Amino acid sequence: MTDLGPTGATAKSMEYPLNAWYVAGWDHEIGRKEITARTVAGRPMALYRTEEGRPVALADACWHRLAPLSMGQLVGADGIQCPYHGLRYNSAGRCTHMPAQETINPSAMVASYPAVERHRFVWVWPGDPTLADPSLIPNMHQMDSPDWAGDGRTIDVAANYQLVLDNLMDLTHEEFLHSSSIGQKELSSSDIDVTHDERTVTVTRFMEDIEAPPFWRKNMRDRFPDFEGRVDRWQIITFEMPSTICIDVGVAEAGTGALEGDRSRGVNGFVMNTITPVGRRRSLYFWAFMRNYCLDQQRITTQLRDGVHGVFAEDEEMLMAQQKAIKANPDHEFYNLNIDAGGMWVRRLIQAAVEAERMMDHGASSGEPVTALAEGARVVR
Repeated sequence: MTDLGPTGATAKSMEYPLNAWYVAGWDHEIGRKEITARTVAGRPMALYRTEEGRPVALADACWHRLAPLSMGQLVGADGIQCPYHGLRYNSAGRCTHMPAQETINPSAMVASYPAVERHRFVWVWPGDPTLADPSLIPNMHQMDSPDWAGDGRTIDVAANYQLVLDNLMDLTHEEFLHSSSIGQKELSSSDIDVTHDERTVTVTRFMEDIEAPPFWRKNMRDRFPDFEGRVDRWQIITFEMPSTICIDVGVAEAGTGALEGDRSRGVNGFVMNTITPVGRRRSLYFWAFMRNYCLDQQRITTQLRDGVHGVFAEDEEMLMAQQKAIKANPDHEFYNLNIDAGGMWVRRLIQAAVEAERMMDHGASSGEPVTALAEGARVVR
């Protein structure tokens, strides 16, 4: 592979934009029976639902003595009560009750983060709430479409979220890390095509007339029980800011037109991934495997979920080991090979967003006019 040089990224430079949507939890995790505590992009949050079912995300620290609101209880139609001294807040974060006094301090409030339920997840916006546009929530429509079936899990990864993004943008590692399930030598020998714009990066790989690896052979036989022979395989990886990657994957009987768009003689899945940074060395990795065949067979849904979970456990072990090595070598710069082209563009987009927010903050604090980020300014190279 041709060495593309250093990325300019080190452990010290791995950061995350705040003016963006991140998943705080699965929709079924956020309810009214208990308050859910989550940290999103370094912001501790207390999450719950109003009586009407609307998700709420408040800063997880009472205005009075910073007691965690997630340890409290829900009151009224949309409120929450501090577990320490009983202060109550509404869903907008404003204090509505103080014990032993009638007058409420007008400054008594906690941050309320925009929260939206979509695609079986609850998404939150940890940055400037005036910029929170729900149309910017990444497209994961397969998660709740009747044309797709599947399930997933959450992995609490002791690694920086950008390492998870790197892992998903370069699937050649399957040949070496997942050799018993989805890996094969054609992953490294096939060409990739990389495209990008200001919010997305897409990596496309086609493999023609190859042996089906064990995972995909099983899936072909789930749909076509008598299948024998070789396959055409595809991987189309699409990243969307700030941290969602949906991967169009599958195989079809070789030579039946799948790589030109006719997948009728194959099996098609979408690996849905969205990663939430908790802190610099921890992330929550929400994933699901969705398919568009044998939709009524729960057995296949369970088998796929458990099989993919086993594959991702191998990734998790590697990512944690990688994070430990980064901690031991904090000034080491990452180098890119050809296979890293997609991940390199992801890092550029993220770094550009982080720098743009810094410039906005600088302009706001200094009174200077805020200008657009110059192309290439301090982004990953």
